[in-house]
Amino acid sequence: MLGSVVPHRSNTGHAGRSHDADGARSLVVVVDDDELLRESLHDLFASVDLNVAMFGSATELLSAGIPDRASCLVLDLRLPGSSGLEFQRQLAEMGVTIPIIFITGHADVHTSVRAMKAGAVDFLPKPFRDQELLDAVMKAVEGEASRRKQDREMADLRACAEQLSPREIEVLRAVQRGLLNKQIAFELGIAEITAKMHRSNASKKLKATSIADLVRKIEALKL
Repeated sequence: MLGSVVPHRSNTGHAGRSHDADGARSLVVVVDDDELLRESLHDLFASVDLNVAMFGSATELLSAGIPDRASCLVLDLRLPGSSGLEFQRQLAEMGVTIPIIFITGHADVHTSVRAMKAGAVDFLPKPFRDQELLDAVMKAVEGEASRRKQDREMADLRACAEQLSPREIEVLRAVQRGLLNKQIAFELGIAEITAKMHRSNASKKLKATSIADLVRKIEALKL
């Protein structure tokens, strides 16, 4: 179940480079049992105007709630209780798609391959360079913000498509095949002006701005 965490906030003047659709700064969630490292990472991320939330274990994070916003998870491979890999599997089973960047002082090829195959976006052995981690985090949060934007746009498009009548859907399928109004009319056994009307109404319902945009939306809906 998605909840919300209360992040530490930066007091720096640096401009953040990644924001969610509502304008909020992206959130970096750090789970590591090393308190000194957590504080160091907090200062690093805050220096580039990212919100940061710190946890000493996976249990602490789950108790606070997984953030429902553009974010990424910087996760230690070895944690008290369940391991980072086990927590990654648990999140997947919960349907949580937050991008994960593993950090570890005990890296090996087999473990890194397992993590990446399970969906991790990066795997950094300690000690890592600050810029290396920042680059990985910014790529992850920007990708997540883009994915969430696309998901919202698709949800909006499906909501618009629910207004389409069965006849309008038939017309749109014909449009996708490249048929002209007169061809659509002949195929459906209706007047050309009626085919044109259905096409126009369907285009308005889908908020299409051009024929190319209409075709793109028809393909996205898989009508």
